[in-house]
Amino acid sequence: MKEQPLKTFVIDTNVLIHRPDAILSFKDSEVVIPIWVLEELDKLKGEPEGRGRSARAAIRFLNEVSNHGNLQQGVKLDSGGTLRVVLDFDRSVEDSLSSSKMDNKIILCAKYLQRNSLERRNPDVFFVSKDINARIKATSIGIKAVDYEKHKVNIQYLYDGFRELHGEKALMETLKAEEEAPLPDMKVFPNQYLLLRETPEDKAFLLVRCDVTAGKLVMVDSFHDPILGIRPLNPEQRIAFDLLLNNDIKLVTLIGKAGTGKTLLSLAAGLKNTMEEKNYTRVLLSRPVIPMGKDIGYLPGAKNQKMSHWMQPLFDNLEYIIEVAHKQNLKSIDQVLNNKIIEIEALTYIRGRSLPKQYIIIDEAQNLSPHEVKTIVSRAGEGTKVVITGDPHQIDNPYLDAESNGLTCLVEAFRDVDIAGHVTLGHSERSPLAELASELL
Repeated sequence: MKEQPLKTFVIDTNVLIHRPDAILSFKDSEVVIPIWVLEELDKLKGEPEGRGRSARAAIRFLNEVSNHGNLQQGVKLDSGGTLRVVLDFDRSVEDSLSSSKMDNKIILCAKYLQRNSLERRNPDVFFVSKDINARIKATSIGIKAVDYEKHKVNIQYLYDGFRELHGEKALMETLKAEEEAPLPDMKVFPNQYLLLRETPEDKAFLLVRCDVTAGKLVMVDSFHDPILGIRPLNPEQRIAFDLLLNNDIKLVTLIGKAGTGKTLLSLAAGLKNTMEEKNYTRVLLSRPVIPMGKDIGYLPGAKNQKMSHWMQPLFDNLEYIIEVAHKQNLKSIDQVLNNKIIEIEALTYIRGRSLPKQYIIIDEAQNLSPHEVKTIVSRAGEGTKVVITGDPHQIDNPYLDAESNGLTCLVEAFRDVDIAGHVTLGHSERSPLAELASELL
């Protein structure tokens, strides 16, 4: 039987920034790194975090591979393929696609390989890039261009953590009488919630959680007492509180547009668990340091002073909780910080830490890559709960989108795990104006 020729994948720099070990995703294939990708990685490696960290990781990975052979001739990979570095590019279309730009040289390298492959009657050369414009340029000169989709999630079908059932009258009667019932004969995920209504128009409902391990539905009280003065205003917020207050669930993801209560609910549940229930030693808060629009430059002061500007949205929610909670140990933000009830941490410094018995809240996680989210969640020590919140449709990181960011990848990866739970919050409760802005703009 004639052996099938290897496909050739030419990797753009942004793919390695997105995932430093992306090369291992291309099994039984030839992976090509144009020399100009190494030039770009060299320029990026000096950046303090984000792209710089990924560039350094990619360089270390390539250096490890180079120890096992000659990169110019090709080195065998554990994935079954080969990796090589190419130093040439096609000059036949140089007039229409200027080689003075580094990005164009990478595309022209793919064209050079395609031309050589055609001579060998093996035309399967693909240019892999996260840059849409680069893919368009590659396609325009006859190269097959594809996105790197190893960690892509179809946002339209993203798991939302709950579903509605109508007409299950017998099941509802059993739940009302016994507060639990066997799991229905349908596909459910661990800690998925069911909203049971007799008819779609019926405002009254029963809320139950799927305990897949025990094989039963567990009734959830739809009218929970306020948590530090915060009362759930819709079924999704009630689900969120149930997840946030359940200490058997170690990872909670909350997705929703502006004003749905993601941060407010997380903070209220974290403070209750820490101050009143004493289940955790502190609430640790963080969020990516990515500005919306033009940056305001470097900020003076110590770590807490620098971070306080980025944490202001969290402090706004905390001020509201202090106002409505009426607790003696919740008088001011300064008091909460000074008493170490809440700790602010830069994501840069979370790397390498082990964080036991803490209630960790990471806000605006849609601006984190899958690799960064993995780093954060893997910091969780014994007895720690991690809450990750964000809106995949409001991304300020130019290297991510709604389908490739760390938050959506985390939701999809953990939906079958019994110590994780998720809910998508759909209704803005901030104000009628905020709801209209989210819907119309």
